[in-house]
Parts: sequence; C-alpha cells; structure tokens
Amino acid sequence: MSTLVGHNQAVIPDDVARSVILPSSYRDEAGIVHPALTWLRANMPFARAELEGYHPIWLATRHADIVEIEKTPKVFRSGLGEPYINSIVDTEFLKEMNEGRRGLDTLANMDAPEHTKIKNVTSAWFMPANVRTREESIRQIARASVEKFFSFDGECDFVNDIAVHYPLRVIMSLFGVPEKDEPIMLKLTQDMFGNSDPEQQRKDVPVTPDVAARAWRAAIMEFHSYFNQLAAARRAQPTDDLASIIANAKVDGEYLPDSFVNGYYIAIATAGHDTTSSTTVTAMQQLANHPDQFRAAQADPGLIPGLVDEALRWASPVKHFHRIVGEDTDFRGQHLEAGQSVMLMYPSANRDESVFDNPWDFDITRRPNKHIAFGYGPHQCIGQHVAKLEMRIFFEELLPRLKSFEVAGPVSYVEANFLSGPKTLPLRFTKA
Repeated sequence: MSTLVGHNQAVIPDDVARSVILPSSYRDEAGIVHPALTWLRANMPFARAELEGYHPIWLATRHADIVEIEKTPKVFRSGLGEPYINSIVDTEFLKEMNEGRRGLDTLANMDAPEHTKIKNVTSAWFMPANVRTREESIRQIARASVEKFFSFDGECDFVNDIAVHYPLRVIMSLFGVPEKDEPIMLKLTQDMFGNSDPEQQRKDVPVTPDVAARAWRAAIMEFHSYFNQLAAARRAQPTDDLASIIANAKVDGEYLPDSFVNGYYIAIATAGHDTTSSTTVTAMQQLANHPDQFRAAQADPGLIPGLVDEALRWASPVKHFHRIVGEDTDFRGQHLEAGQSVMLMYPSANRDESVFDNPWDFDITRRPNKHIAFGYGPHQCIGQHVAKLEMRIFFEELLPRLKSFEVAGPVSYVEANFLSGPKTLPLRFTKA
C-alpha cells in the first residue's frame, strides 16, 4: 500500500522499489523485475521511490508516460546529471572526481541546443540511406560469425562465443578501430556496464561501497587514453570511418573539444555493440523456446525484421534512462520539483498491456510493434538503423543453415540496472 507525502506524492513500497531499482534484481528480470513493473503499471504508474541508499526517484512505467516525458525535453532534462541512476555513494564519488560537472560529454548527457549541434556531426552518417551502403561489408562479417558458430560442432555458449564478438566487429569496422584492439574495447565495455556485477567488476578496483563508480571511472580513463591517440591519428590522416568524421568535425567553426570527441567515441564503442549483443542473444533464446517461430522465420526471411523488433521489445537492453526535472511542474497528478530525478522504465513500457496485445507472448509477426527500446523523441538512439541492419543480416545468414537448436543449460544475466542482458546462453544445435 502506498503512502502520501505532501503535494499528493505517492511513495512506492520498498519491496517494489528494490525490485526495479537495485542492480541485483536484474539477475532475474522475469521473476523479480517484471512482476514489480506490472504491479506499478496497474497501481502506481507514476510514483516516487524513497529507497535507502538512493536519492528519491520518480518511476515512470507506462508507455504513454515515458513517450510524453521524452517529448518534453525542456522540462525533463538530460543535461543536468548522469544518464542513469546511481546510488548515493556512487553519485557523490563521481561528483567529486568530475569536480561537479558531467562525467561524459555524450549525447545522452546533453540538452538542446548543444545536443542538436553535436548530434548533427554524425546524423547524416547514421541515416538509413547511408547505413544501407554498408550492407555488404556487414554481411561478410556475419558470414564469418556464422562459420565460427558452426565450428563449435554442436554446442557453444552463444553469448561469449558469438554474440559479444559479432556486433563488436561490425561497429569497430565502421568506427575505424583495428580488429586487434577489439578485446580492449570489449573488456572496457564490460568494465563500464558490468560495474555492479561482482563477476564482471575490475579486479584492480578496491571493493568499497562506491566500487561501481570507481570501476566506471577507471574504464573511462582507459578509454580516454586509447581514444586520444585515435583522434590524433585521424586528424593527421583522415579516412572514411566514423572516427575520422568525429575527429575532424567542426561546430561553430571549431574542432570539438577532446572531451566531446572522447564522449562520442566511448558511446559508439560501447553502447554501439553491447545492446545489439543482448538483443541478438534474446532472439536466439526465444527462437529456441518457440521452434514454430524459428521454422516460420526460416521459411520466410521476410519475417526476420519482425523477429528483430520483437527481440528488441522483449530484451529492452537499455533498462532505464534518467531525466532531471528542470522546473517545477505537475505530471500525471503529481507535483514535481526542479532537481528531482525521473527513471524511465523501458522494459515496463514494452510490456504495457494498453499498447501491446498479449504482451507476454513472444511473437515475430506482431503488427504494429510500437516498442521504444531505442527510446523516443530527440534522444532516440542515433544508431538504431545500424543495429537493426546488422541483426537482420546475421539471422538471414544463420537461420537457413540451422536444422534445430535448444537451450542446453542455465542462462545467467548481468547484474546491472542500466544496460543488462544474458551473460551466458548455452546452446546445443544441429546443422541443416
């Protein structure tokens, strides 16, 4: 039962708040997170959590509410804090280390007009027409990945043997990072996004209450060291890759500051493959659970784009984004004060019963599929067309060559409340 605190502010029960906020809950999204989100949509769709160890947070769980917030960036700001929710100790550590300013100069941390100017640096490159020109080079990478899959002779861990490497190779080939350096990119990405997971945390960071923030910052510093050299090389000798476009871009007649170049590079090098990997794994897991849909996609490759969209809805690899209220406002019957935090719960929006028929059914023929796995509004993911293209191509190459496959053991999940997904998926398969 909720309580009311001034201005009719509904406070979410602690057990429900823990289930959707704590990183540990995401080890069991189906059993812990989604039941709590379903309860919130039905009972307290926009309400306040006051969880020990965290500053108070408003949770938005309905599709329509999240879309409305995303469409109102002047009120619900991205540039006033970090893009994801941290504990109090992590927040304070990052504030101290960053001397009170934002930790990364990325699009996710910006508001207009700054956001618009910086986004325009690469927006033309990420347009569908340009992305489609990369199809053949991506298909070659997909074919190599499929060959690698079948080299495991009937059994593999699809996450660590295939799924983390294929999207990484795609984005790095487009970005301009040499293949020999991809293990560095993978390790630092896991350091950043798995910083709450004891199994993925850096071993060189002391286990303290703010260990997640310390691990995140250590990864950022290593990224900076690598990317400073990359940017300098691309300014001295430009090529046709994304790294060159960003390094040589000018805004208001000036090169982007180093922090902005590094912020762009880090966003592309991490979110550009981690989310796609999680979605690809989810698609394989669900096809294994629904062999009729596997056979349907095999028989009709025209269903594969629907498979990709349904996997995005089902996985919702970005679990939340953080917005800060820029001015006192009223929203859905609640009074919000400037400076308060709002947590946009994308897995909840993508299971919203008012938007999706039979939301708990995985259905590659779902039409329409109004998922917002890429966000909505001005901060919608700039790389969504690359992600959809590479996943479509991968399944076009893989599915015709599979006779059957099944999940061959327990599936484990990353302990993280920002970017999360399976960290193991044992598969047993037979070649067609």
